[in-house]
Amino acid sequence: MKFFHLSDLHIGKQLHYYNLAENQQAVLAQIVGLAKEHRPDAILICGDIFDRSVPSGEAYTVFDGFLQELAGLEPQIPVLIIAGNHDNAKRLSYASSFLEKHQIYVSVMAPTQPDEYLKKVALQDGHGEVSFYLLPFLKPGYVRHLFEEGVVTDYESAVQGILGRERVDYTKRNVLLSHQFYTSQGQKPQTCDSEQSVITVGGLDNVDASVVEQFDYVALGHIHGAQQVKSPHIRYSGTPLKYSVSEEFHKKAVTMVELGAKGQGVEITSLPLKPIQEVRRERGLLQEIIARATKENCHDFISVTLTDEKEPYRPKEQLEEVYSSILELRVDNARTRSVLEPQEEGIALLHPMEAFRMFYQEMQSQPMGEEEERIVAEILEQLGGEAI
Repeated sequence: MKFFHLSDLHIGKQLHYYNLAENQQAVLAQIVGLAKEHRPDAILICGDIFDRSVPSGEAYTVFDGFLQELAGLEPQIPVLIIAGNHDNAKRLSYASSFLEKHQIYVSVMAPTQPDEYLKKVALQDGHGEVSFYLLPFLKPGYVRHLFEEGVVTDYESAVQGILGRERVDYTKRNVLLSHQFYTSQGQKPQTCDSEQSVITVGGLDNVDASVVEQFDYVALGHIHGAQQVKSPHIRYSGTPLKYSVSEEFHKKAVTMVELGAKGQGVEITSLPLKPIQEVRRERGLLQEIIARATKENCHDFISVTLTDEKEPYRPKEQLEEVYSSILELRVDNARTRSVLEPQEEGIALLHPMEAFRMFYQEMQSQPMGEEEERIVAEILEQLGGEAI
């Protein structure tokens, strides 16, 4: 059986203060094109469909268009979706019964009642049946009441307990969709700056991969870089787009998995995705960076670090003449190093809106909503505020 493994679409996300809708639509269209070409038996989307618990109307439109394109493929390809920690369960589950008529299966909450179990989708291929178990993001408090006191004490025991209730027949082929922070004997996967609130204090959200290793494939979401955890068949697919400068060297792709007969293992292929705009760093003297601008790279999202010892005249304005999408402007020279050592790259000169977003996230433990963004934008407009 062949299937696509995707996760962390984060539809509606902004990169600093830039809208990514066009980039997201373009990469989702590429995924539809790859589905037409490779004809997978299923497409798995493992959480964080949206970037916010209350998505914008634009975000809904982008995702709806993606699902319609997938549903329009003939023969129809089943789409299996679980909720991530960024998703709102009620909003993501809207019209789920209707969607199932079009082979789009959505699971947004772990079982909360004794008679409830994980959503299970059974598909057939030449080797027989494959059971797909859909395990959305969960916290121990969501499921603790289903077990005797003391059984569920952390994330790992919560996941273990929920899977134990399923009585999975491991003599047959089984695939798990899960959106959690999996580790291997304490060894954590590689993370990046775009993953907010992934790791709790003390690592209490860790789930050891041994809990799920009996599945024939474990399709993971939550971490933005594609990588395996402990074994090749336990895997994060990563995001389809770069969502931070720290992802500069990530190779974004669709993870295509081919599952043979029981015991044969899996074959994994990465199908590259090409963004409209790359995300990268530029470092050096102002005039050197300006000289490196080309027709091909001038629209990339760039983080600039200037190393000029003498402060250039209006550097941002000069850079904006050749680069259209400057994420941030940093200064790293003898003066800033003497003030800020041992900070690695000096001062980040942020756009006021981006600075306030970071402050709001830190104070409220959630991103700004549309209304808050509108109010701050109006204030900044009245002040005529620009970072530099």
